[in-house]
Amino acid sequence: MKNLFIFLMILPYRGSPGVADEKSVSVNEGDSVTLHTEVKTNQQEVIVWFFNNTRIAQISGDQSKICTDVQCKERFRDRLKLDHQTGSLTIMNTRNTDSGGYRLVIISSNSSSEKTFRVAVNDVPAARQDEMKTKSVVEGESVTLHPGVTKTPNVVMTWYCNETLIAEITGDQSKICSDLQCKERFRDRLKLDHQTGSLTIMNINTTDSGDYKLQIRSSSSLVVVTSLKSFSVSVTVAGLSAGEKAGICAAVLLIIAASICGFYFYKRRVNKKDTGTQHNDQVRYYEH
Repeated sequence: MKNLFIFLMILPYRGSPGVADEKSVSVNEGDSVTLHTEVKTNQQEVIVWFFNNTRIAQISGDQSKICTDVQCKERFRDRLKLDHQTGSLTIMNTRNTDSGGYRLVIISSNSSSEKTFRVAVNDVPAARQDEMKTKSVVEGESVTLHPGVTKTPNVVMTWYCNETLIAEITGDQSKICSDLQCKERFRDRLKLDHQTGSLTIMNINTTDSGDYKLQIRSSSSLVVVTSLKSFSVSVTVAGLSAGEKAGICAAVLLIIAASICGFYFYKRRVNKKDTGTQHNDQVRYYEH
């Protein structure tokens, strides 16, 4: 009887649209979104996730299943992740085909509960998907990496340099280079803007070249959206400016031109002198 009860509870449910406690979230294509259960499983419950009334994931005791049918595997392609402590579901690298209704059913021995989520994935132009902001600076200068978003109190911004955590803003709290290696590398040369989350690297040097990533986590009731922005920083050694290089080139050309002219006039003078000497010799010859 108990097994029959569980079976009936996890059958696809076609409830009426517009459920009062439905949580709605809008994300950009490529972002990740986590749908939270707000429970901590004790391995006595059965936790089942549905997408548009099709089962996509399940936790039963210490066993879990994700996309057991071919259609689900084709649609999500290893982009689903389950938290075994809470049963929360994360959809990574979202696509517009992930838009729709998600339903969570939690079944225990004496009760059951249900939560619904409405996820809308917004199209992002391909040019923006592949965009990596590139910054080229000269050694000794400063460079600021801008998130391009408005920071709100429920947003956590985390900066990475070549996959190493270097700075974080959580609410009104911030951390810069919390480990010794980061402190040694940047030596108080990082600055965070608490209003925008922008990161400034001061007195930059060639060892600061590399990939910088910003992870933005925005949370609301039962839903966490994670987006990622990438920056490539290239630091070149300080050298002559373009104007200085042009001036040097012009000076070199003038010296070469002057040398050629001087050599020309010198040869002409020598030739003239030789011609005059020959003429005098001929005169003396006829006089004799």
